[in-house]
Amino acid sequence: MSQNAAKRLYLMQVGSMPEYQIPVVCYLVQTDDGKNILIDSGLPEIIPEEETDFENGQDVIEQLARVGLNPDDIDTVISTHYDIDHAGRHAAFTKAQYVVQRAHHADAASNPRFAANRPEWDQPMERIRLVDGDTELLPGLELIETSGHVPGHQSVLVRLPKTGAILLTVDAVPFGEGFTRDEQDDGSDPDAGAIRASTIKLLDLVEREHIGLVIFGHDVEQWKGLKMLPEYYE
Repeated sequence: MSQNAAKRLYLMQVGSMPEYQIPVVCYLVQTDDGKNILIDSGLPEIIPEEETDFENGQDVIEQLARVGLNPDDIDTVISTHYDIDHAGRHAAFTKAQYVVQRAHHADAASNPRFAANRPEWDQPMERIRLVDGDTELLPGLELIETSGHVPGHQSVLVRLPKTGAILLTVDAVPFGEGFTRDEQDDGSDPDAGAIRASTIKLLDLVEREHIGLVIFGHDVEQWKGLKMLPEYYE
């Protein structure tokens, strides 16, 4: 196995949407050579008044401290997308490189959806790595382009030595009930075609790679049964 391969995956619930009982989550991947890779950063420390649906819990910085890490220990932040519940603490990781799909970063520049959270995600370009489509970041850690929820959304595939492959769908498929080849569109989502295409892409990946664990981004019933930091998958 490569020295810099993924060896451990931590899951963190850092907040919630109480009205809907939806968890807000982040992930941490550690590699054999001691690198710490954060996937998303959760809600901002102070939630904007217009984002009343969200509520902070034990934030990502507090949770990282439970396993002996501080923000400067994070080498890379994989940004699945810039929604406020996924990129709310990006600016805290001042030593990290941010990895985001080029299409998403370009869209966010003029998209009002991401304006309130811009101070977090709009970092100096020398610290942002733009990727185009599916990308192997390092052995055992792959980015899967899954537009639909937003342009340039990315899911993450983690291959671990004992557990095997784990797919983090993030917001491409937020709930397990939506991970199906059956038509889910109720006509309310203008990007339903792209969402469906990404769902099928991930279903094909799971079948092709025989992935044993698929973790959905906001599925409260599933998250209740998963290992949470300080426990981990390896």
